[in-house]
Amino acid sequence: MGREFFLFPFTAGQIVTLKKPHPCGGRKWLLIRVSGDVTMECLNCGRKMVLMRSALEKACVLVESSDSDIDRKM
Repeated sequence: MGREFFLFPFTAGQIVTLKKPHPCGGRKWLLIRVSGDVTMECLNCGRKMVLMRSALEKACVLVESSDSDIDRKM
């Protein structure tokens, strides 16, 4: 009714910090693909994960812009 709908403008290449750590201990993730669901890569172990955008909005604590000195495993 009176609530405004808002989506954070995530973009590929951003680094996000999540509330809960990954089993490897890392909390920082690199966003690879952003749409209705988000593909992310753990910056600690390199594991990739697909998460619904609404879940990412809830779990995200900090959004950083991308750094060019981060090694991406391809």
